[in-house]
Amino acid sequence: MANRSYLYSADSMPNEAEIPKRIRCISEHNWDIPLAHKLMVGRGTTVVPSMIWNPPIGIAADYADGAALLRGLLRAVGKGLEDDAEFAECVATTTAHLDKQQAKYFVLETGEIVSMTGEDPAASVLRLASEDIPDAVAQAEAAIAGQNDDWLASVRADWQRHFGSFYSEALYFSFPN
Repeated sequence: MANRSYLYSADSMPNEAEIPKRIRCISEHNWDIPLAHKLMVGRGTTVVPSMIWNPPIGIAADYADGAALLRGLLRAVGKGLEDDAEFAECVATTTAHLDKQQAKYFVLETGEIVSMTGEDPAASVLRLASEDIPDAVAQAEAAIAGQNDDWLASVRADWQRHFGSFYSEALYFSFPN
């Protein structure tokens, strides 16, 4: 079985007392936290209690702003992939699913990924939220603004790794409504 990052949406953030009442499945990605997941939790990023594991290793963020950032980068990447039907299908599937599963917040579950490093999971998530995610957001914003062509070209060349996640209403960890 692959270790995965899991992305959900919810109308409230998880807290010490409870998990959100309605959790919608967005995406899971094997062996990594992909660029797409980082961008979706890139606006209003905060570390929250996990809905799956005990340590505080979840990350929540603003849904609308994170989805808009991802859509903007997908448009920029797509400007160099106009003839790539597989990329076009990926974008269509991703954006349709985001429209269908929208809520107030994204919630990223990192437990399986951060446990692979051998480091303290909570410290890994703090670094992810304070360094890795803001760096990804800054790179994407610059690329969208036309000021980061080399980075954009590298993302375009390996778009499947960054955007080719599994989007579904049911993930390995799903929550009853």
